[in-house]
Amino acid sequence: MTEFAPAKINLTLHVTGQRADGYHLLDSLVVFADVGDVVSVRAAEGLGLTITGPQAAVLPVSDDNLVLRAARLMQGQAAITLEKALPVSSGIGGGSADAAATLRALARLMDRPLPEGRDVLGLGADVPVCLQGRAVRMQGVGEDLTPVPDLPQAWLVLVNPGVALATPAVFRGVSRKTNPPMPPQLPPFPDGAALAAFLQTLRNDMEEAATGLAPVIGAVRSALSAQPGCVIARMSGSGATCFGLFADEAQARAAAQRIRAAQPGWWVAPARMLS
Repeated sequence: MTEFAPAKINLTLHVTGQRADGYHLLDSLVVFADVGDVVSVRAAEGLGLTITGPQAAVLPVSDDNLVLRAARLMQGQAAITLEKALPVSSGIGGGSADAAATLRALARLMDRPLPEGRDVLGLGADVPVCLQGRAVRMQGVGEDLTPVPDLPQAWLVLVNPGVALATPAVFRGVSRKTNPPMPPQLPPFPDGAALAAFLQTLRNDMEEAATGLAPVIGAVRSALSAQPGCVIARMSGSGATCFGLFADEAQARAAAQRIRAAQPGWWVAPARMLS
């Protein structure tokens, strides 16, 4: 069984509070892109993981890998291969997407139901939303997921400068933990211009703290903002990956090519936004 693990993009990310146990409360518009990792599983005696792909060198197999933790949650016996294309610790949910893909693949392999979202929160706050794999409004600590109005066709250019950021460190740097949420009701988005106008009124409350830890994030945003056709550039998640939103595929691909040529050490990927 093979499952695609798409990149998760936080178009917005509002930090709205902090619980007594330290977990942060969020309000985020989450979408997915058609670039990501691939998880393959086959029946075996025991549990094993092999990591391949362009990012395999920076992700050695370890006992606490989210893929293995997800497999243990399913009580799966399988030989698992993770083809790793997304940067590690980059704010686009790579590990969580891999865990969710593992759950889906093992559920099919073993003919078992998928666990509920609340049952996978222990794997990570982004795992429930990655298990759904569709555009939603994510609230609470990641367990409260609400479908959103249909989103227009759009393209993203994802750029990571090769800097890994630990989410707890970024959260510690967020100076204000009680910020306003998004509006109670999200408006309809008839076209990309309407979506971009809405996003311009919102924010990522983790971006300032992340940029303090990795100032290159500012350069990434500037590089995206300077591209023709980019209607908004913002950091995703806890960083350091940023996205540029484009209405046109050709402009997105041309922008990715120009940024890649100017910064060959950066990870750059044009991607269709999955509605």
